[in-house]
Amino acid sequence: MIAIVHHPDYVTEAPARSTYRWGKNGAIRDLLRAEGERIAWHEPEPMPQRWLEAAHDPDYVAQVLAAQVPPLKERRIGFPVTPLVARRAQMVPGGTYLAALLAIEHGFAANTAGGSHHALADTGAGYCVFNDLAVAALRLVEEGTTARVLIVDVDVHQGDGTAALTAGHPQIATYSIHAEKNFPARKAQSTLDVPLADAVGDDAYLAVLEETLAPMIADWQPSLILYQGGVDPFAGDRLGRLALSEEGLVRRDRLVARLAIAGGVPLACTVGGGYGDDVMAIAARHVRVISTLGEAFAGTVRADRS
Repeated sequence: MIAIVHHPDYVTEAPARSTYRWGKNGAIRDLLRAEGERIAWHEPEPMPQRWLEAAHDPDYVAQVLAAQVPPLKERRIGFPVTPLVARRAQMVPGGTYLAALLAIEHGFAANTAGGSHHALADTGAGYCVFNDLAVAALRLVEEGTTARVLIVDVDVHQGDGTAALTAGHPQIATYSIHAEKNFPARKAQSTLDVPLADAVGDDAYLAVLEETLAPMIADWQPSLILYQGGVDPFAGDRLGRLALSEEGLVRRDRLVARLAIAGGVPLACTVGGGYGDDVMAIAARHVRVISTLGEAFAGTVRADRS
């Protein structure tokens, strides 16, 4: 069975003036429900405020939780922060944290939301309110749940917020492979950044991914991988600049799974980016990421490196 974290608050009505496809998380849920007994469902608790503040400025956290985010910050986020959005924003990091705990126990787990890698210390950005990856990673290492977290970000956009919020932390490393000329215009510095030219296709992408990620896992020796499994490197994605095929995305996820399994490293996945008008097609790509990883980890016996 594949351990899946989901909460009803992930699925909300779209706020006014929002171009984000809010129905995606509900579609992911429905496609996974159709998998029947292959899926073990888990419901998270909201992330406690003190752990949100471990990554984000307390004033910004208070603004979000009160749904009183200034208009300038809402414009950077890309939508208004209503009370429903605020509740979702607090729940999603709790889901990524729970997925990490389940991955440590079972080898693999997935959150049906998250991957909010653009959120910065004092503001959200790029459809991201709180940075669930950074919040979860900081809580996991500071509680002593795991020793070394590697955040692997394969979204087409650089994980700038994640890199900035965890920079210099001795127990957290960040890896980002992304389109060099894509958002954000001002990049942060990950532990390892792998910028790619526009229109890179399957074979070239996979070669660079293995050449750069394999030695990083070997050198860093993480006890947990948090995987931002964005599907926007897909050639038809509205906000992407790379040219991966559907099969290329599957090969990407198999490669990451193979490297994690070879190192005995559990992996927790978030859904990350995927943009366009066909919500069901985007949701199906996200579900394929989860299924590909789940199948790769099924029956594996990982080494204890916590």
